[in-house]
Amino acid sequence: MTPNNTHPPKKTLPSSNTLVSVLVLCAINLLNFYDRQAPGALVEPMRREFGLSDTQIGLLGSMFIWIYALAGVPLGRVADVWSRKKLLAIGVTVWSALTAASGLAASFSFLVFTRLGVGVGEAVCAPVGTSWIGDLFPAQRRARILSLFMLGVPIGGALSFLLCGPIAQAWGWRTALVSAAAPAILLVPLLLLVREPARGASEEAPASAPEVNEVKGSILAVLRIRTLWWIILSGALLNFNMYALATFLPAFMTRVHGYSVARAGVTCGIVYLIGGVCGGLLGGHLGDRVASNARNARLSMAAIIALLGAPIMFYGITRPAGFAPAALVAIAIGYGAFNTYYGPVYASIQDIVPPNQRALTMSVYFMAMYLCGASFGPLLTGHLSDYMARRAMHAAGAVSLQGFRAVGLQKAMVIMPVLSLALAIVLYLGSRTMSHDVERRDARPQGGQGGQGGASITKRP
Repeated sequence: MTPNNTHPPKKTLPSSNTLVSVLVLCAINLLNFYDRQAPGALVEPMRREFGLSDTQIGLLGSMFIWIYALAGVPLGRVADVWSRKKLLAIGVTVWSALTAASGLAASFSFLVFTRLGVGVGEAVCAPVGTSWIGDLFPAQRRARILSLFMLGVPIGGALSFLLCGPIAQAWGWRTALVSAAAPAILLVPLLLLVREPARGASEEAPASAPEVNEVKGSILAVLRIRTLWWIILSGALLNFNMYALATFLPAFMTRVHGYSVARAGVTCGIVYLIGGVCGGLLGGHLGDRVASNARNARLSMAAIIALLGAPIMFYGITRPAGFAPAALVAIAIGYGAFNTYYGPVYASIQDIVPPNQRALTMSVYFMAMYLCGASFGPLLTGHLSDYMARRAMHAAGAVSLQGFRAVGLQKAMVIMPVLSLALAIVLYLGSRTMSHDVERRDARPQGGQGGQGGASITKRP
């Protein structure tokens, strides 16, 4: 293939529009995770006001994830056939309005209701954002850009801890939730000003425009890709850890290490910011750097990092009271290892499916891994925390659970490094099937489902 045929002039987007598009999409994804993780910074004041158990706190996070996952598939299909810009603008408006409404909750039931609405609105963000970016950048550059997009996870989480904790300390947790919704006032108009790229605009062997924009695939066709099953399982394991950590890390610092709500929020925000950003950028850089070595190199690299991160996270979680600095450094490194996942693995998803199936594939991926992993992270960790606390209470012959909540939560969180080891194994198994799946996609006739599909990472202009 010659360089002249690699990027047809009619599909090359102006660099200024590309830059603005990436910045706006990254800002929206940051707000997505800021609003999503804000309740994690407010666990202790909400628990005290409504008299909640850790199981109920976990249930709040899990119910959000269930509706998020189920709404994502139909919305992902819409994103493949309708204006992604309009769909995302609607989603941002919905989730921001209901985040603000969460601050008006007079009962746990109403709080659950508003969080379910936030889940519906946020379900459009990842399918739209990743599909949009896939049409802006060729295969060999996607890991870096997708890792920038997914910096919304640590930065959004960091800001929710850094801002919501102190705001709640000063003015209450309700004010913190209302303030979390405010950035949407600026982001929605900015989104409507950028130009959406044509589907398949960045591909090395694009078909005609009508064929690129026509969705001919189906969920069944997507699920025939063996590598995708391993990636879905890896996502379930990763997000079990990510959502459990986001829900309980501030409470962990408060109970185990004696931090105030404000100090725990700021400290956890720093952990998310430093560990998450460094890990995300490293994953994107290494993901594109190893892409030329082999088609499965990105998944293999992600497996190695998950393996290395597990013992470090275990060390951080098991540090006793009085060793908070060591615990925070180790948890930051472990969390950084978690965040290296996004760039290389999301780029691998783009490599195994055609552009007219990317939003649908991402929504299927998100539905499966959220329902099978992330939804259980807060719930099972909270339930395990309650169980361990009651067990310690009975062993001590005590009658009050309050003094044993710290040991219960600390023991429950050990599940995270265990699942990180499982994540490494699953990513390795996925790397074993990826080359075959990319070859099968490339073998499909031009102009069909896979003809204009995500360009092989081994093809170069």
